[in-house]
Amino acid sequence: MSFTDESFAPIVVGSYDDDGLSAYLRGHGLTLAPSEARKVADLLGRDPTLTEMTLFDTMWSEHCSYKSSRPHLKEHLPTTGENVVVGPVEDAGVVDFGEIDGKKYGIIFAHESHNHPSQVMPVEGAATGIGGIVRDVYCMGGEVIATLDPLRFGWPAPESLDDDEAAHRVDIARQVVDGIWQYGNAIGVPNLGGDVYFHHSFNENCLVNVVAVGLVEHDHITHSRVPLEAADEPYDLILVGKPTDWSGMGGAAFASATLDAEQAMENKGSVQTPDPFLKRILTVSNLAVLEMARAEGVTIGFKDLGAGGVSCVTSELADAGGFGCDVDVQLVHQIANLPARVCACSETQERYGLAVPTRLTEKVLKIYNEDFALPRLYEGASACRIGKVTKERQYILRWGDQILADAPIETITEGIRYDRRAEAPDRPEVGDDERLAEAAVAELGTEWLGLMQHPNLASREYIYRHYDPEVQAGTILRPGEADAGVVAPVPGSKRAVALSADGNPLLGLNDPWTAGASAVLEACRNVACVGGEPAAVTDCLNFGNPEVPLAFWQFSESVKGVGDACRGVGCYALPNAPLPVISGNVSFYNQSSTGRSVAPSPIVACVGIVEDYTSCRSQRFKAAGEMILMVGARQPEMLGSLYVDAGFQAGRPAVPRIDFDAARCEIRAIIELVRTKLATAVHDISDGGLAVCLSEMAMGLEAGVSRGAEIRLPGDGGRLTAREYLFSEAGGFLVTVKADDVVAATAALDKAGADWWNLGQVTNDDSLVVRGWQDELLAKIDIDEMTRRWQTALP
Repeated sequence: MSFTDESFAPIVVGSYDDDGLSAYLRGHGLTLAPSEARKVADLLGRDPTLTEMTLFDTMWSEHCSYKSSRPHLKEHLPTTGENVVVGPVEDAGVVDFGEIDGKKYGIIFAHESHNHPSQVMPVEGAATGIGGIVRDVYCMGGEVIATLDPLRFGWPAPESLDDDEAAHRVDIARQVVDGIWQYGNAIGVPNLGGDVYFHHSFNENCLVNVVAVGLVEHDHITHSRVPLEAADEPYDLILVGKPTDWSGMGGAAFASATLDAEQAMENKGSVQTPDPFLKRILTVSNLAVLEMARAEGVTIGFKDLGAGGVSCVTSELADAGGFGCDVDVQLVHQIANLPARVCACSETQERYGLAVPTRLTEKVLKIYNEDFALPRLYEGASACRIGKVTKERQYILRWGDQILADAPIETITEGIRYDRRAEAPDRPEVGDDERLAEAAVAELGTEWLGLMQHPNLASREYIYRHYDPEVQAGTILRPGEADAGVVAPVPGSKRAVALSADGNPLLGLNDPWTAGASAVLEACRNVACVGGEPAAVTDCLNFGNPEVPLAFWQFSESVKGVGDACRGVGCYALPNAPLPVISGNVSFYNQSSTGRSVAPSPIVACVGIVEDYTSCRSQRFKAAGEMILMVGARQPEMLGSLYVDAGFQAGRPAVPRIDFDAARCEIRAIIELVRTKLATAVHDISDGGLAVCLSEMAMGLEAGVSRGAEIRLPGDGGRLTAREYLFSEAGGFLVTVKADDVVAATAALDKAGADWWNLGQVTNDDSLVVRGWQDELLAKIDIDEMTRRWQTALP
């Protein structure tokens, strides 16, 4: 290392005007505003070094500091509860899973975004998204049992005759899927679900959200902080994994800036490089270290290296425990001749930071370097001691004897706060009786078939067939079989976990509060369909530039919607408690340099507890003669629906109204029907409404047999038109029960206080027949033709 390295040079902030300071910062790849750079100097009481400015650039980014969002998250989201073991203060949350054979287990739940990197380098960006989220679970001391991938892509077809970017948008989608399966399959983690939307607003900014779920024994939970024991004995800081390199330098700041297509090549350096095979070795060696620590009766701190690299992980580990630290980046294993600030701040993948008692340091290093032979398995990989914990709450970063950074640790980790202005748009009032004119009833069947070809309703088999849902041998329900994935993580036990993720960008464009609330309810309905009791949720909140008042209003309204729904639907096992949000992520600046912002996209994942997986049911019709019950009232509101998005016209031009009390009753009723095995098939009514729900229940999965149905819409004196009944996306369920069980099933629905209707029955015919309440034929849909369109619409 040459000591002419610019990393050590002080930045004389006062010698620049704002334009000059901005140019200097941008010239060194930093995104701090001039006012923020001056605040760094004020906090330090001197001119910062370039390394210090780089460190603050990362730690004060939206990605790390939540400088715009944190007050709103704290105000609106319920995060505690009797079933919450670890809330949203660490790498992942933990919710209680119950006791099995005398051991108490928790479910680890984490949710992140990797949007900008996936737009620039889709394979690497998506793969490192999976890599980062599973590390968050491993760092809690558990094993990863499943992942989910909610994805949002640009429109897959040309939008005009001169649109030459459609092929590129499709390539991004394909490559993102490639990155997810390549990494997830290689590390041996089943992908059990997600969802996919295509929309014009994602043309220049795809969204790649990732969820990881893990299992941990309560007494094995590890925390991402220096333990309190460090006050009584010396603790060392250890870095383990790949050698540090340039990859990912400035990644957190890159994720907190408007995406400029013209700078895409330049931004590729901010995308990390994944290595799932090294990850697997690190996973088993980490478990060996944790087992050794438990055997020694000591507590260690454990955290993955993500945003900000070495400087971030060491400062956060120390600060979270109430300590400081002294770190020598000259000790960091690295490729040759890295500038010191790169060594300190690069976000190189496949690395972990540990805080361990000094007396155990050599044992830890031996496990990684000798027992698991990291240096021989990957060139440059190793575990090494890079610093020590200090009782003084000061953060010191050095290169040998030369100081790179020296600051009160809380100034780095606490960040800054902004009180952003939120401004609602002008929205037209919609009268209670205002309805759109409809086409002739004779065209209803044609519209129905056309809707099945919509990119957001067509078969997702192309995507999920790439993933391995069976690895680990605990999968009960796979993608495509039901509304939620189900996995039984404890061998020999029938207790299982139901998983789902959801969010509707069309609702986000029309009413962000409804989008947030609906994402919670939809995720809860999905797990209820397989008998899962909603226990906790995570949220990933994807929005445009928070400095734009409209975008920040969209964010704040969505957060309110998420919180209101969590309180409205409640935690199943704790009826008087809200559904807790135990982890999550905020992703801002999902906006291109052209000014186009993504549709407001609050995405919520739900974990549900299944008492006995043998009661779980798929969504397909099982046998002719079974009765079809509709749970949940239909509404005339059609705004934000895929029916309207497809260019059809019907209903009231407003978003569906949300009734939390009704939703709670309906969800609890469905769980009871599944748990008691009265239900033979269950599917929630969502995208495409009742019509698409029927269609998806009728079509046979893979080589399965398709079955028809004959239903009659309920008579209500003409309150709703046939299209409003069939295509409104107000939440609800379709459930089938055997004819002999109808009385028991409807009694359970009544007891729960749910509204329900008997629509008709399953048939062995090759069509879906829909009649009006006066028995007039409204539509007869050929299932084979419908299936062909559905399967081939998204090649």
